[in-house]
Amino acid sequence: MIKRIPAIAALAVLVPAAGNAAEGEVNLYSARHYDTDQALYDDFTAATGIEVNLIEGDADQLIERIKAEGQNSPADVLITVDAGRLHRAEAAGILAPVESEVLEAKVPEHLREPEGRWFGLSQRLRGIVYAKDRVDPAEISSYDDLADPAWQGRVCIRSSTNVYNQSLVGAMIEARGVEATEAWAQGLVNNLAREPQGGDTDQIMAVAAGECDVAVVNHYYLVRLMKSDKPEESDVGKKVGIVFPDQDGRGAHANISGAGVVATAPNKDNAIAFLEYLTTDQAQEYFALGNNEFPVVEGVKLEPILQEWGDIKTDQINAASYGENNAEAVKLMDRVGWK
Repeated sequence: MIKRIPAIAALAVLVPAAGNAAEGEVNLYSARHYDTDQALYDDFTAATGIEVNLIEGDADQLIERIKAEGQNSPADVLITVDAGRLHRAEAAGILAPVESEVLEAKVPEHLREPEGRWFGLSQRLRGIVYAKDRVDPAEISSYDDLADPAWQGRVCIRSSTNVYNQSLVGAMIEARGVEATEAWAQGLVNNLAREPQGGDTDQIMAVAAGECDVAVVNHYYLVRLMKSDKPEESDVGKKVGIVFPDQDGRGAHANISGAGVVATAPNKDNAIAFLEYLTTDQAQEYFALGNNEFPVVEGVKLEPILQEWGDIKTDQINAASYGENNAEAVKLMDRVGWK
């Protein structure tokens, strides 16, 4: 459950492990590219004396780089988005299990890898946007509704090659099995208004333009449009609404942005201190507000639009299952013709 809470002032940075960590450095390989993240790293250095050396890149490229660097890799921490990508790093053997009372207390169990190889740091909910002038939101309360013949020719979604969709299907496989998930995916494909194309923002644009009536997107893409100072984008945000599915069932699918300690980390203690810092209230605000995401730690201030949405029930299936079921999800999506 993601709860609405009162706005509160940012709390002072508390770094549970940093007092025991030697001053030095932590080498961060990050697939996140948000301006507020740099302020987050600067605050960590100010609180601990540990310098953050940042290398940015695509998640898969960073994983391959760490593999290629082998025992000589300078990487201490890998941060990326989507549990599916974190699983790729885990499967590649480049993440180490971490024992931390702080991380185990702060990060909900379903948002971390069971052995501590990675931890969720912010949440991304996969919702359904709808055209306000053509759809009653009560008509589309579940992901299952997307497969109902009533929506034939009315649904937009991005490609099956997109890891967000692969993780959604992976979660469904975990919850209901392959056969039932394949039946749902076939119904979804039958209802598409067009072949999958573009990113999540393009799906929202298509709904606003009348190309489809509903679309599946991560929530923060809509928030970006709603907050945009460009009239052509903010107008799109006014034309659509969002439903968080299955509020009477398992809850909305929640993916993550997360991080793990690299198995060959030369600064392991500093790496763990850094992860623990990322669960402090102030760091969680930076992490979540940088991309309009939900924090993983309870009680942290939400972006105002998210706060207005109220309490949202989220699926409690462990996010590790998304990656574990990824290969089966991809095969299933191929079988039903999800391009």
